[in-house]
Amino acid sequence: METATKLAGDVKDLGLAGKGKNRIEWANQHMPVLQLIRKQFIKDQPLKGVRISACLHVTSETANLAITLRDGGADVVLCASNPLSTQDEVAASLTKDYNIPTYAIKGEDNDTYYQHISAALDHKPQITMDDGADLVTQLLTKRTDLLSNVIGGTEETTTGVIRLRAMAKDGTLKFPVIAVNDALTKHFFDNRYGTGQSTLDGVIRATNLLLAGLRVVVAGYGWCGRGVAMRAKGHGADVIVTEINPTKAIEAVMDGFRVMPMAEAAKIGDVFITVTGNKNVISTDHFAKLKNGAVLSNSGHFNAEIDIPALEKQSSGKREVRPFVDEYDLKDGRKVYLLGDGRLINLAAAEGHPASVMDMSFANQAYAAEYMIKHSKELKNQVYSVPEHLDQQIAKLKLDSMGFTIDKLTAEQEHYLASWNEGT
Repeated sequence: METATKLAGDVKDLGLAGKGKNRIEWANQHMPVLQLIRKQFIKDQPLKGVRISACLHVTSETANLAITLRDGGADVVLCASNPLSTQDEVAASLTKDYNIPTYAIKGEDNDTYYQHISAALDHKPQITMDDGADLVTQLLTKRTDLLSNVIGGTEETTTGVIRLRAMAKDGTLKFPVIAVNDALTKHFFDNRYGTGQSTLDGVIRATNLLLAGLRVVVAGYGWCGRGVAMRAKGHGADVIVTEINPTKAIEAVMDGFRVMPMAEAAKIGDVFITVTGNKNVISTDHFAKLKNGAVLSNSGHFNAEIDIPALEKQSSGKREVRPFVDEYDLKDGRKVYLLGDGRLINLAAAEGHPASVMDMSFANQAYAAEYMIKHSKELKNQVYSVPEHLDQQIAKLKLDSMGFTIDKLTAEQEHYLASWNEGT
């Protein structure tokens, strides 16, 4: 098997490792499913000798995934999937304490971000692990010489899955990828409960606003939008939803939310949170209608959901008034506040999803990597869902860890459900 040069990593300060190790160990306590998988991996070594390059948010939860992969025999290198999502102490600990080279510095500029992705690709990965498909995109466009090494990949988030399906459709994708985001034990919980709680955590930490009584506009009513709207409502906010999909819009109405176009919501909203996966969801025409003091934030993967260049053109000045809060002076005298440079506010200003919900998401990642190694030769250059039996297995392990049991079908019930002539 071809070997790759062991890399040293690039982190802010290795002196932060002690604090990072404490955070990693704390998260591990709340990730019982991943703990069980790690024990199995240590015993069976299903990833032995396999090079994995992971481009993920470098958090304490991600650290436990990387450690699980390493303990399953993999040779792991990690880089950040967003310039503002890295926890520097965790990156330091992974590199120093766990011998997992990590290329990530919170606040890194665009050039450094892509240098770090390139460094992760220097590992000559056989398995790619992505959150947003930046690693795969660089591999397919800039580092095509490495494609012969690749067995397959996994993708964590909705935005990445959309990009990868577009690649598969036009023939650009050159290896199979498992869409971890499609697993029920991922998007039902991570996207809804994780994004819902962590997004509001980020908005509140950045601004110290009392959400009760404010009009909170949620752009997009997918699983992430559902979670954000639900949590904002729980804080006492008057929640408004904007949508392009009529079915999702009806659902938002029946969940008790007002639904209207962004052009209307822009006039009355106090806090805006975009979770669409699209670009320019809040743009030039909307900026012209915003109330003085409106707060703009994003919890979608890329910072393209708010048209920041257009906002800058309409502004006469800009200053940072709090960490992760930039005040824009519009030319007509109004002030608008942008949080976290328009990047993922739950990771820019807060800590991302709680460990207990990432437990299932990263259990899917670990199992998907194992599955890819076993079955890659049977798969085409397409995007695949996590096999249902693995999804169900993760759900059962999570229930067991929470102390809950459920009913089982009797033989008579199984026969009844399987037969067309029962019930007459």
